[in-house]
Amino acid sequence: MSGSHLGSATSRLKALLGIRARLVILALILVVPLMLDRVMVLENARSNQFTAATDELVKLARHNAAAQREVISSVEAMLRSTAYIHVASEQTGRSCAILRASLRVEMPWITSLSVVGPNGRITCSTAPTYVGLDITDRPYYQKTLETHGFVLSDLIPSRLNGKPLLLANYPTSAVEGGEPSVIIAGLNVDWMARLMSNLGERPGVEAVLIDGKGTVLAAQPNGQDIAGRPYKGIEPQAVEGTDVGSTSVMVNGVRKFITFVRLSGTDARLLVTIDHDAMLAPINRDIQKAYVQLAFISLLALLGAWLVGEQFIIRPIRTMTSMANRFGRGDLSARATADTLPAEFKPLASAFNGMAAQLAERERDLIANNDRLTVMASVDMVSGLANRRGFQSRLEFEWLKMQQVDGRLALMMIDVDHFKLFNDSYGHPEGDACLGRVGETLARIANETQGFAARYGGEEFCLVLPGVDGARAVEVGEIIREAVAGLSIPHIMSEHGHVTVSVGVCMVTPNAEQLPAELIEAADAALYAAKRQGRNQVVEHGLARPGAPAVSMVG
Repeated sequence: MSGSHLGSATSRLKALLGIRARLVILALILVVPLMLDRVMVLENARSNQFTAATDELVKLARHNAAAQREVISSVEAMLRSTAYIHVASEQTGRSCAILRASLRVEMPWITSLSVVGPNGRITCSTAPTYVGLDITDRPYYQKTLETHGFVLSDLIPSRLNGKPLLLANYPTSAVEGGEPSVIIAGLNVDWMARLMSNLGERPGVEAVLIDGKGTVLAAQPNGQDIAGRPYKGIEPQAVEGTDVGSTSVMVNGVRKFITFVRLSGTDARLLVTIDHDAMLAPINRDIQKAYVQLAFISLLALLGAWLVGEQFIIRPIRTMTSMANRFGRGDLSARATADTLPAEFKPLASAFNGMAAQLAERERDLIANNDRLTVMASVDMVSGLANRRGFQSRLEFEWLKMQQVDGRLALMMIDVDHFKLFNDSYGHPEGDACLGRVGETLARIANETQGFAARYGGEEFCLVLPGVDGARAVEVGEIIREAVAGLSIPHIMSEHGHVTVSVGVCMVTPNAEQLPAELIEAADAALYAAKRQGRNQVVEHGLARPGAPAVSMVG
């Protein structure tokens, strides 16, 4: 390959690998591999930890469920033997005494033994207070008679003291030749909590045993707080028909993972729950540390990019920014000098200069358009006079001017009489034409009297007269009234047969204690006085200074 070809290839490579591309590649090389590796490791660890915890929960739940079932099986075996003894001793009439003596001390979870006769009443019990109770309406008793087998009840309140009970039932009908009686054992639910004590020792782990209705039979480590209450962590329907399973629920705003195992032969289920945050707290701390490390590495990468790019990127950007700021402040001659910039910025400088030239031209056009719009925004298109906005600006100007020279300022409010009836009679186009002719008349009079006329709104006009006294203002008001009447614009709904106007006049010497709005209100009050006095009139209002006598109306 010749030297020229090599030089050309080198130039193209440099063009492709500009300073921005080099900085991006450098940042990617430094940060991305570390980020991907660390995040993948931590996410895998999180997943593995969750899987391991779930598996452990299932094993613990099954182990404790088996332990619970062993106790229940021992109760079932004891009830079966008691049923045999009861059937055998029934002939001798000593079955009740034998029953009371058969409560074994090595089964502390059994609190009482009772015999329910064929009539559904307890005929014999190790707890004498139970004798005579009728339990025919209890579901567990009915189920025992239907199944002819061992039945464990849900948690129920005692009819004697209201305390929660768990009852194991075995029918004598299951014994050959036995009478239709039922042996019932009262079970102490505290033993269930003691069996689950190994589950409640871990932070964030809770073990709960619930019956078929979702009532807590025992719990660790908060058994005293929730025993006998409905369990709020999961609905019984959610685990109905399932022996073993896991689910995730929100309890009081906390995500918990629940593993449940049904105690074989019963509707009771053992639930082992673990707090999501507690389980993942260690790995979450590691993830936070990893992000801190990544932030530190990223900071180093950015610092290196800053040092490398200061000369080749930041300085040219500052130059371009300075040019843009000058242009933004109104210096339309601001231009970027491309000769002093790196090659990557020369196209940008050229584009900026072209944009600046176009914006300067558009700025000039915009100023001219704004001037035209300002004029249009202050002109009423129907009457050809200034609109209310223009009137307000002119009134404030004249007010300040007269205040400085201690001069007088007069304002006339002019209203076309019965204009709504005119519109109703002739239509809105004719109404607009009428307002246009009134506006032309006011413009002419304003020009002759060195005043300023405007359309205040609707059929109401106004005329500002600086430097005149009250008599002259009333005189000009009469000129306006006569001029409009002289237009002879037909108005069949007016008593005069043509369009007339009412004029309210007010003159004031502006001072610091008064506002232009007071002059408008006074002139408007005079206008309404003219209307009340029959219209087609000029009424003057004397605007009093603070502390002066009361205002008077002159017709």
